[in-house]
Amino acid sequence: MDLSKVKDDRKLEICRLYYKGGFAFLPFLWAVNFVWFYRDAFQRPAFEEQKQIKRYVIFSGIGALIWSIALTTWIVIFQKYRVDWGTVGDELTFLIPSGSL
Repeated sequence: MDLSKVKDDRKLEICRLYYKGGFAFLPFLWAVNFVWFYRDAFQRPAFEEQKQIKRYVIFSGIGALIWSIALTTWIVIFQKYRVDWGTVGDELTFLIPSGSL
C-alpha cells in the first residue's frame, strides 16, 4: 500500500483500525501499524490528524514489543522445560521430535 497517495483523514482511519485489530490477538498488526505510520507520526510536518496517529503509533509499538517479549519468553521456557513437564509438555507440543537413533 502506498500511503503517500492516501489522504490524512483516511490514514487516521487505517491507523485506528490496525491499532484496534491488534487487540484481537493479532500483534502483527501493531508491528505493521508502527512501521507504516512512523514517518507520518514523527517525521512529517504537522497536520491535523498527526497527534492521534502519533498516539496510535506509540501504543502499537509498545504493544508489539510487549507481545514479542512475551512470545520469546514463552518459547525459551517451553523449549527448555518441555521434557521436564512430562505428558503436559507432550500435549502442548504440536510435533514431538523423534530423537536420535
